[in-house]
Amino acid sequence: MHRRHLTAAGVVLAIAGLPALAQPWPALGPDGIVLFRHADAPGTGDPPQFRLGDCGTQRNLGERGRVQARELGARFRARNIAVGQVLSSQWCRTRDTAELAFPDRVQPAPAFNSFFNEDAAQSARQTTAARAVLAAWRGPGVLVVVTHQVNITALTGIFPASGEGVVVHVTPAGGVAVVGRLPP
Repeated sequence: MHRRHLTAAGVVLAIAGLPALAQPWPALGPDGIVLFRHADAPGTGDPPQFRLGDCGTQRNLGERGRVQARELGARFRARNIAVGQVLSSQWCRTRDTAELAFPDRVQPAPAFNSFFNEDAAQSARQTTAARAVLAAWRGPGVLVVVTHQVNITALTGIFPASGEGVVVHVTPAGGVAVVGRLPP
């Protein structure tokens, strides 16, 4: 009896330690959409000297983030998920996340640039532009967007962790509905 309890506890611990591949993912249909927050980039926001296009002035992926990004792509490949297009904010940490996960597939998409330090009007304009990009997606394959927490929160109300994905679909009224979440 005592041995059985230890074995059951061992099974629970083993399951808890399984990689993200073992966790169920929400269905990503043939024209699905997933919004990923960039992988781990230590810190918050960007330094005061930030310049778009100059990674030396930005907050960038750390080693953990580079590993997360590679694992993200590996999880898609292991599940045979057909990726139709990969869009990324123009920030280095998002572009690098997308490129490490989906090499040579990344296209810049300014609608998904961060608006962390912008006013409410700019945030609203950018969120409207992002919704239009999502609404236009028809596949084939999954649309992968690598962006920032503020963008995903504005679109979905979810505050994602670094490297987390939010699976969405566009409603007939042009809104964004959450289908599920993909753990980092």
